[in-house]
Amino acid sequence: MASGLRRVWGMTSLFTVLLSKRFAGRQSATRGDSGQSLIETAFTIPFLLLIALNAINFGYFFFTAINLAAAPRDAVEYSVQGFQTPGQLTLPAAGPACSSDPTRSSVSTLTYDDVTGVLSNSSGSTACPNIALVRVCTSSGTSGTSGGGASQATNCTQFGTAPPGAPSLGATAPADPEAPNFLLNQVDIVYQVKPLIPGRFFGITLLPTFTFHRQVSMRQLN
Repeated sequence: MASGLRRVWGMTSLFTVLLSKRFAGRQSATRGDSGQSLIETAFTIPFLLLIALNAINFGYFFFTAINLAAAPRDAVEYSVQGFQTPGQLTLPAAGPACSSDPTRSSVSTLTYDDVTGVLSNSSGSTACPNIALVRVCTSSGTSGTSGGGASQATNCTQFGTAPPGAPSLGATAPADPEAPNFLLNQVDIVYQVKPLIPGRFFGITLLPTFTFHRQVSMRQLN
């Protein structure tokens, strides 16, 4: 009887030892997996943050591009209407920009009004006209035309300050394909956009500063 009990006790002890070793191995493996997950997370977080920050910058660039595309389109459409509208019998003049006139009827003023309340001003001075470079090409007012015949074109007037990297804009607009019967008006805007989150992150450079140029041309309706 005693011999049988000793045998059962021995088998129980052996089983207990085997179970202890098995659970100890599982705990060691679990601790190893946890350490590996922490290392993977540490390597992944910088890239996730980089993607998130650049997504914000891309969204801001897209927002800026939409407004820069709309401003010259509205301005040049306004510049070509003239006799086609009951409220204005002559083509609006190119300037002055940022006019204090209550009617604010110049083409350049309309262009600046479309962007000064929306886009940031990084020039460090008065937003209008220093927020962007605007060029208006029209024959109205004192602008007049250049050339004659098929090469007749409207003269251009620039307002504001050209940002770094701005393209060189000519003194006249291209001639209309049916000149001199028709004249072509043109409005350009050049704006420097800086990312909302600039600089470097974990040694990786975020989006740099860009200079956007938008140009719209329309034929005079007069």
